[in-house]
Amino acid sequence: SPSSDSDAQFCVQHLLRKLGAEPYIGHRTMLAVSQRILALADSLLFMDPFDNVFPNAHSCMFLLIQLVEFLISDYIQFWTSDREIDMPLFEEWLTSVVQARKALSLLESRNGLYLLYMDRVTGELAKQVGQVSCIQTLNREILESLFH
Repeated sequence: SPSSDSDAQFCVQHLLRKLGAEPYIGHRTMLAVSQRILALADSLLFMDPFDNVFPNAHSCMFLLIQLVEFLISDYIQFWTSDREIDMPLFEEWLTSVVQARKALSLLESRNGLYLLYMDRVTGELAKQVGQVSCIQTLNREILESLFH
């Protein structure tokens, strides 16, 4: 049933959010989820809105964006304070989040809410990244794409 699917998705989201406290898991979750947003945005671009799977894809998109938002607000300062931060992975998921935002901009004519929500999330990400101590070591191109 749709209600039990929604409950299961919420439970998985909550579990990933809690597991994300561990930087190893959190960084990889951010990468996987942002890549999933990108793939889902691509499929939604060509999906018939009257297709039976569209409502599930729509709710999945919001859960994924929400998970990214939660992980950013809950853990980015903690993850980046770790002296052992995996900088290439950090930069990879930062790039992936920006790419997901760009992919969602293509859906603006269909559903501007995705873009508005992702704009809010990337705005918070930019704010948080601007405060991290390792910002000087981040790739300049990645920072420019995040802040523009």
